[in-house]
Amino acid sequence: MSAAADRMHQPDNGLVDLVFDYMRERLQYDPVPLDHPGDGDHLRTHLAGLLNEHGNAPADVLKLYDHELSRAVISADSPRYLSFIPCAPTKAALLFDMVVSCASLQGISWLEAAGAIAAENQVLRLIADRAGLPATAGGTFVSGGSAGNLSALVVARDTARRARGAGPETRLRIAVADQVHSSVKNTFNIIGVEAFVVPTVDRRFTGEALRAALAADPHPETVIAVVGTAGTTNEGIVDDLQGLSEVTRERGLWFHVDGAYGGAGLFAPSVRERYDGIEHADSFVVDPHKWLFAPFDCAALIYRNPQLARAVHTQDASYLDVLHTEGDEWNPTDYAYHLTRRARGLPLWFSLAVHGTQAYTDAIEAGITLARDTAQLVRDTEYLELLHDPQLSAVCFRRTGWTSDDYYRWSRQLLADQIGFVTPTGWDGETVARFAFLHPGTTPEMVREILATMA
Repeated sequence: MSAAADRMHQPDNGLVDLVFDYMRERLQYDPVPLDHPGDGDHLRTHLAGLLNEHGNAPADVLKLYDHELSRAVISADSPRYLSFIPCAPTKAALLFDMVVSCASLQGISWLEAAGAIAAENQVLRLIADRAGLPATAGGTFVSGGSAGNLSALVVARDTARRARGAGPETRLRIAVADQVHSSVKNTFNIIGVEAFVVPTVDRRFTGEALRAALAADPHPETVIAVVGTAGTTNEGIVDDLQGLSEVTRERGLWFHVDGAYGGAGLFAPSVRERYDGIEHADSFVVDPHKWLFAPFDCAALIYRNPQLARAVHTQDASYLDVLHTEGDEWNPTDYAYHLTRRARGLPLWFSLAVHGTQAYTDAIEAGITLARDTAQLVRDTEYLELLHDPQLSAVCFRRTGWTSDDYYRWSRQLLADQIGFVTPTGWDGETVARFAFLHPGTTPEMVREILATMA
């Protein structure tokens, strides 16, 4: 082995100190700056020749990252990041993410990572309890809502196939609203089922609408599952989970709840009643890297009856037989489509243990309160129009008289001036503005500053 290859895995205190100093500085940003989108030619110029045969001085590589690469990234943990769904991880969670990375955990099995999995399962139990799911509920942490929805709906499909004696050629459909998340639509393409799309009234999927749509359909027997949303991405609307669950129980359908963004509202007493009915879900997804203040990438996937998921997702290979033994075994690989898996639930576990659940409740309620206050500010502003009363922490509104070009020009200027990152969105074919409030550090003063630029 060459001396260079030997050095790759040897302790280097100088490198450790260098990286830790950088991370300490990054963690102390208050507030975190937005920064800017990158210019491809500029970045390629600075990266040219970096990956060479002999390597580079660590200080030079870190300087390149700090001065060029990291500043060509819009920081999702900035309190001025109000687009899409922000990420606002606690410092405790970020620090423990470093611990998890340093530990090189292979989090697929109880055999290899029982301690990590026991801690992750403690968090899954907390979330399941907030949803009112039974003591037998359980699951795993996956990379995001897309992975969670895919894994859960594969179980819904295969469970229905077994129950009906149906083969791969049998037509199967899953009922969704016209507001369902794009990842669910993509899942249908992957797993070979069709969407049974139910129109919504005021953007909310109701049990009444589902029942009427099934009654009017000539082949309702092909519908095997229903997907309800606990907080639509665009408007934060929680579907009629109670009504939907009643229909699924009447007809023996799988009930999946996509709470990737809004599921964290289960921790907020002010909106908890909106989630009534979620306790009947067969599967449920919530992304802690959104509103439960964990770092990317972290999504909790929970099943009412995990054994159904295990029957679908357990991978069969001679070299994996050793993982399936009796006793306390809980192998996260058995509950989603993944095999290799980092223990991505541990940063959330550490932060919850350090700060307590009340701090999480307070932080989530802060976002809800800011959304309500912003809605009132929009109502009180002559040139603005509120499009929907906020249910959670998203606010959609229009600037009267503006065209699509006006919104995009305004958005670009906001970011250039580092006032805010607010991207336009669509509303019934019209371009409008949208705020997503998740970061507890976002203040009413920041909101007023942004709205004043629309005058």
